[in-house]
Amino acid sequence: MPQYHWSKYTLQFKRPSGTSRGVLKTKNSWFLIGVDEAFEYPALGECSIIEGLSPDPLNSYEDRLTEVCAWLNGDRAELPDLSAYPSIQFGLEMLQADAAVKGSKRFFEDDFTLGKEQMLINGLVWMGDKVWMRSQIDDLIERGFTCIKMKIGAINFEEELELLKFIRDEYPADLELRVDANGAFSADEALVKLQRLSSYRLHSIEQPIAVNQWEAMAELCARSPIPIALDEELIGRNPSEFGVLLSSIQPQYIILKPSLVGGWDASSRWIDTAEALGIGWWMTSALESNVGLNAIAQFTYQQGVHMPQGLGTGSLYTNNLDSPLYLQGQKIGFNPTTNWNLSPINHG
Repeated sequence: MPQYHWSKYTLQFKRPSGTSRGVLKTKNSWFLIGVDEAFEYPALGECSIIEGLSPDPLNSYEDRLTEVCAWLNGDRAELPDLSAYPSIQFGLEMLQADAAVKGSKRFFEDDFTLGKEQMLINGLVWMGDKVWMRSQIDDLIERGFTCIKMKIGAINFEEELELLKFIRDEYPADLELRVDANGAFSADEALVKLQRLSSYRLHSIEQPIAVNQWEAMAELCARSPIPIALDEELIGRNPSEFGVLLSSIQPQYIILKPSLVGGWDASSRWIDTAEALGIGWWMTSALESNVGLNAIAQFTYQQGVHMPQGLGTGSLYTNNLDSPLYLQGQKIGFNPTTNWNLSPINHG
């Protein structure tokens, strides 16, 4: 029988990365680990937190991980309540799936894990001054990206409009532009800002106003000249709320981060609910290491996706874990002949 424990791992950003919640230099993940002589590698489940965004209570986080491991090892009769810990829900789901495939981390046998097909991803432009943001855009275009996602809401709005104008003036007309406001606009000003942004032929805008303003968000979704995607709005929701939220707000898209919504099972429920209402969706990572990114990418491929996904975050870190995942231009792929290097993690 496998023996289970957990270990904390701190990922180091290659360059401090700006978000609406400040500048990130490091990010913590906790790994649920199962060790067994029959396993190809230790079975892993990544529990990934973004402080200030993840709903998981940090003051009891490691205690809950210890309780989960006690349950896995048969030292505790019942699995502890994980309803407030979506990242641990996903980590446990990932761990159990990996243990079932003897630690191989090949959860599905399909053309993605066989190395025959890749998935389209968007390029991500981090917040910063105009010079830094322009240099990122240049780099992404040079690497062949045809879909770029840009964070807005951190610098002056007029400067952001100038940057969008620059992109539209300087780059191919068919470049797909997505923007993410992370709730930066007030409900009163949002529609005017969306109207101004619409001059730049945007594919969509993520979370223009802060969460829990359903009436205001529903009005924006009905009136906005730019399709609206809900992101933070989905975090920490009970499954009983999924249908009520989406039918009340009627967004054009939803964006799913399994570490923030509770894993594969919760993501599947969101997808089913959205598709029944004619709402589009795409999947994004939440700054996981390659362990979590691998689980998300394999699950995403299983959904038969065609539009660019937000899965290009694997190259952000100096100390990410070597894996079969790779980026080639604007695509993510899986090379089944490449080995994992999990030596940086404390296997116990």
